[in-house]
This record gives sequence, structure tokens and C-alpha cells, in this order.
Amino acid sequence: MKTEIVSAQECAKAISLLREGEVVALPTETVYGLAADALNPDAVVKVFEAKQRPHFDPLIVHLPIPEASDEIAIVESKVAHKLMGKFWPGPLTIIFPKRAIVPEIVTAGLDTVAVRMSAHPIFREVVRELKRPLAAPSANRFGRISPTTAQHVFDELSGRIPLIVDGGATEHGIESTIVQVADDTIEVLRRGPVTDDMLREFAEVRTRPSGDIIAPGQLPSHYAPTKPLYLVDDAESFSPAPNQRCGLLAWKASKSGGFPTAVSSARRSGDRRSLAFAAVRRLSEKQDLREAAANFFRMLRELDNEDLDLIVVERVPEEGIGAAINDRLRRAATN
Repeated sequence: MKTEIVSAQECAKAISLLREGEVVALPTETVYGLAADALNPDAVVKVFEAKQRPHFDPLIVHLPIPEASDEIAIVESKVAHKLMGKFWPGPLTIIFPKRAIVPEIVTAGLDTVAVRMSAHPIFREVVRELKRPLAAPSANRFGRISPTTAQHVFDELSGRIPLIVDGGATEHGIESTIVQVADDTIEVLRRGPVTDDMLREFAEVRTRPSGDIIAPGQLPSHYAPTKPLYLVDDAESFSPAPNQRCGLLAWKASKSGGFPTAVSSARRSGDRRSLAFAAVRRLSEKQDLREAAANFFRMLRELDNEDLDLIVVERVPEEGIGAAINDRLRRAATN
């Protein structure tokens, strides 16, 4: 199969393919999604096949309009209605009891369905013209780094899907927040651009303990590069093995004022020599967590494409969207 990348002005090709039961990669405001008609089981099967995704991992269903939620879900919670009014369209996914119209392959056999509305103008144009809900997980091989550009999708899925619509780099660069409302409490199942502080305006917020998979993005190992990833608090305390080529995804500035360029166990023993990182990316020069989230997957992918033995990543502050970045890092880490 030949994979074509088209511009935003050629959305008609995407709509036509989706109507024919094919899969198409589309930009959202979070990451690129691999879309298929959510009510067509045969089309949804192609999503799982292209991604090599296990069937026990449910998909998010994207709506054309908010009112379409009643077609696929039972929406009774007042808190959920308030969340929809505030954050839709946008990067918030809500878990609801599902209606019988939703194929079991979409929900991995669960009696709930994950629902959201994308704010990206291209995705919104396609789904509104189609007038059908779209199942759209991230457009990458299962468990790998999520794609934030059309080229990332092509690198992952070329020859496996027919079409990619290029909408440029995504805004948030990290997947949507997933929540479930229970007893007027918001349970956070996956952190994302809509932070705990933003949700607390509407109800008590708690993080659901790990356990059975009831939503996408809950597997303990996910978002991983092909290179081993080592997670640290401070890169300047990291000691590579002899002759080990290491890359660095940095958050902190070094003690000399710039970002880290070299580390060495020999330094701590008095040897003035230092071993430079073979490649370095800085998540945000301004120490801005929103900018770091937008850069995160792209820079991790760039380091993964370098000639390296290991990727070292510094944790970011566990606040706001930083908690979502650290969640992805923990799932991607080798250690």
C-alpha cells in the first residue's frame, strides 16, 4: 500500500476514504490520530491492524458535535455536562456508560466508552462533514512515541495506511486528559493538557489507582522509544558506562548556567575530563511546562533517531501539565 501525505486543502480525500471504511491519519490539537468510522467494526479493525494494537486496549471516540454524545453514550452526570460545556471541543476525554450502537471492538468489550471532541480545525471539518463519530487513537505503532507531525506518522505507518492529512505540528504535543465522573467526583485516569487544577473548579479530583484497563493510555509500558530510556532527577549526577553514547532530553539548567552538555563519574573522583552527551535537546529554554509538553514527543523521537546507546531524560516539575509529561516518562522508561 502506498501512503500519501496531502495538505489541509485536500480533506475531501480523507472524507471519501473514511466513508469507504478506510483509515486516515488526521491532526488533532493533542497528537495525530489514526481515524476510522467508530460505528463500522470492519473499519475499526484496520486501526488495530495498522497500529499492531492489542484488542484489549479501548479507543477514544471523537464526536462531530456535542449532541452526538447521546447517540453513543449515556450522559446523566451534571458534573460531566459542565465539563463538556467547558472543555469541548478540546483535549478532555470523558468515560461514559456506552450505548449498544458502539461496537465492542471500540470499547475492548467494556460497558463504557471514552468520548471527546477535537478542537483541531482539520479534524473538526472532517468529522462534521462525515457526520459520524470517529475512533482515533494516536497514529503510531502500538507502545511507541506518539506522533506530533505528519512526517512522524509517515515514519511509523508508511505502507500500512493510505492517507495522512498534514496539519503541521500539533498544539499540545501530548494526549488528552481522560476522566470519569463517579459520585460527583472526577477521577483522573490519564493526565494531559487539562490539569487537575483546571478540573477542581467543577468537583473534587482524585487519581484513580492503577488496576484494570478501563481507558486508553493506562498500560504500565507505553510511549517508548526504541533506545533504552533512563529517567533521572538531574543529568549532572548521571554516570554513563565506558564508551557509552548517551543522548539527553534536558529540563534543568546546569550549575554553570546553561543546560547540561557533559557528565562523568571521573569528574566526581577529581578527574577534570568530562564525557559530553552525544546529542542534547532542551524541552524548554524558558522553563515553560506547556512548551515542554509541545516539544516532548518530537524531541524524544529526534533523539531516538540518533546513533545512541541510551537516552537520559530529566524529570520535570510534578505540577500542572508537568504531571502528564512525567506520567509518559515513567511508562516509557527502561529503569
